[in-house]
Amino acid sequence: MDCPLDCEYLQEAHKHEHLTPMNPDQFPNQDIRVKEEFLEEHEVLLAAAARSLLRAALDTPGAVDSDVRDAFDALIRTYRTLQSGVYYETRPVNALAARICDKFQAGMEEFRKEEREDAGMVRTRDVEVLVILAFLQRLELDRNNGRPRGRAFVDFLGGFFGGLDDMPESPRASSLILP
Repeated sequence: MDCPLDCEYLQEAHKHEHLTPMNPDQFPNQDIRVKEEFLEEHEVLLAAAARSLLRAALDTPGAVDSDVRDAFDALIRTYRTLQSGVYYETRPVNALAARICDKFQAGMEEFRKEEREDAGMVRTRDVEVLVILAFLQRLELDRNNGRPRGRAFVDFLGGFFGGLDDMPESPRASSLILP
């Protein structure tokens, strides 16, 4: 059964979960340094990226934390190639993760468009988005409850980076299998 993220029973269950903290030495992409000062300086970008990711996950029927994790892997590989001056977009095999990637990228383009309109130029560099993605990926690994259909990380994003109240209601995934 897929409860909506604002289900009072689901919220109560999340409060009583005992998550095992992940060892920071086991985080992927160890070469990407995420410093507290960086996050403070780029707070607006972090919030925009997290909200874009949240919106992408909520707008993708049936998406769960593992789909978001697959999307992180592809997005980080894409932004790494951008650092080398080559534009090569990595696409996840998982269709839900691919949709999350597309929606996230569209959200980042919108953020950069607004930035261009406000400041007359785009200040956000690809390397900054890469660091933010690495931080969010580590946060997902830390907040994930380990359940195959779990959405603890998506719920966390909703509670921490803007709430679910101003997000569109996510369409329910049908259990009907179509050819």
